Amino acid sequence: MYFWLKVLHILAMTVWFSGLFFLPRLFVARHRREIDADPAFWNPVTNTLFFRVMTPAALVTIVAGGVLIAFGPSGAWLVLKLVVVAAAVLLHLYFGLLLYELGQDRDHHGPTFYRAIGWVPLVLLLSIAALTGAKPRTIGDLPPPPQASVPSR
Repeated sequence: MYFWLKVLHILAMTVWFSGLFFLPRLFVARHRREIDADPAFWNPVTNTLFFRVMTPAALVTIVAGGVLIAFGPSGAWLVLKLVVVAAAVLLHLYFGLLLYELGQDRDHHGPTFYRAIGWVPLVLLLSIAALTGAKPRTIGDLPPPPQASVPSR
């Protein structure tokens, strides 16, 4: 069960982050009036990507991760990973806000901004991978978190 839950978590996270990588590219295309910017194409594609692909994948990632936490992992890596995941959720919500604004023909940013913000998911993903792979018990000079002790009989 644990193995398959972890597989589900990783697969859903992969789909979610793929959308986080691709959506800024669509924002750039719309701003530059590329072929992808045609509203007949852009609106259904971006809405499908955000609402039917990315958001369900994000929810599955978060729920599966929450259930995995119930198996009792510990260490500073988990707290830091949850902070990075919270940043990814905020980025997801911000992309939704940008999507809404662009759908209303209110473009407040240029293509350089969208290209720059397109790198943020990569930094978040690499941070998550590094923290999950290294699993540091402590950060710097801080002591490790206390372990749950089982009473002796």
